[in-house]
Amino acid sequence: MVRRLFPRSIRARLTMVATLAAAVVFTVTAVITLSTAPANLRGAVCTRLELAVRQVASEVQAGEYHTVLQTPSRVQLLQVVSARGNVIATSPGVNEIPTLMSFGADQPEKIYTTELTLSRHLTEPEAHYLVMALKVNSPVGLTTVYGAASLADVDKAINWVEVMIFLGIPLIMLSVAGIAWAVVGAALRPVERVRAELAEITGQDLSRRVPVPDTGDEITQLATTTNHTLDRLERTVETQRRFVADASHELRSPISALRAQLEVASAYPDDTDWPATGEQALAAADRLAGIIDELLMLARLDAGAAGERRVVDLVRVAADQIDRREGSRVPIIPDLCASAPVHGSPMQLDRLLTNLLDNATRHAATRIDLKVAVEGDKVIVTVTDDGEGVPPPDRERIFERFTRLASARAKDKGGSGLGLALSRDIATAHGGTLTLADHSPGARFVAVFPLPEHT
Repeated sequence: MVRRLFPRSIRARLTMVATLAAAVVFTVTAVITLSTAPANLRGAVCTRLELAVRQVASEVQAGEYHTVLQTPSRVQLLQVVSARGNVIATSPGVNEIPTLMSFGADQPEKIYTTELTLSRHLTEPEAHYLVMALKVNSPVGLTTVYGAASLADVDKAINWVEVMIFLGIPLIMLSVAGIAWAVVGAALRPVERVRAELAEITGQDLSRRVPVPDTGDEITQLATTTNHTLDRLERTVETQRRFVADASHELRSPISALRAQLEVASAYPDDTDWPATGEQALAAADRLAGIIDELLMLARLDAGAAGERRVVDLVRVAADQIDRREGSRVPIIPDLCASAPVHGSPMQLDRLLTNLLDNATRHAATRIDLKVAVEGDKVIVTVTDDGEGVPPPDRERIFERFTRLASARAKDKGGSGLGLALSRDIATAHGGTLTLADHSPGARFVAVFPLPEHT
């Protein structure tokens, strides 16, 4: 029910909130004004009239009054009446007023106040007056001093206040609603342009960007962040497209070779060396399995799959690699510290070291140096070969997926170009880095990992 009453549009909601807030403020102000303004206005008249009445009363008590009383400004009537009801003194041009006489003061020295409708003489229409009466002792006995001040201005002011409140507040509310609607609409107009542009962007064309307003506010930040997200999305999609194209190309070659071998063997079964054909088919299948395994691991890394993680001693991983490669074409010269703990996936860290040593084995001339050391809060793994090295322009390109330099293709035609890219992704997933450092002769790969906490 609340959702139905509350509009869905942000513009409408903000307009409603602004209007309701203004309504609360103006309503409270109106209530306070209506409750205090009449009393304040009458209070001013009452104070002025009381001063005039008390001044005349003091003169009457001293017996120093005149029969024609001088009336102060904004006091319309002063009159002195004896105990028998005779007018002793009065304001100029004022006759006896029966209505005034009907209002008396019971106790001496006490001000009595009321509001009456009366006229000062026959030719004057009746009006609303504030009337005061004060009974005092005088040389002629008890006398009553009357005073009257018109409340016409007070009534007129109160009427104007009521008209302004009951007619003005609705007009003000409409104005607030209209201004809020216009202001919020202008503020949200850039958001609508961003929305419209995003609606036009498709996977076929990710080069388009949303307009960025120059207001420097939160909407500018939203548009800027949206464009940065589109930049990353475009790069990711482009990388995926290249990845799919390169993967298709790399998988097509061994599949085509395997198919050709099997077709020839099937066409000429009597002339086919089946053991050799089987070995070639197994080699092609092994290459396909290796490429698929690397693609799957890359996909898991891209998806952020951490896998099982624990503290792994890279010294032990390096020692296992050396044992498995004993008797290979190029000897591995180890330089291992006592312990090098790293928090990570044992399988992935072993795969990183496998790829680096396989790459070094392909390019080394006489030796491979493997060093594992702890420096400060870092674990550093260095794999160095004495081969022909990597030209400086290609030192970052070799970490791209399916990238194989001409020298690598000449030495090993069965490679996939995924090993170094996978190794760098593994290092990055473990909070580390993998770079190619300056070294001559040959190439030196340096992997850096953070030490786990509480080691």
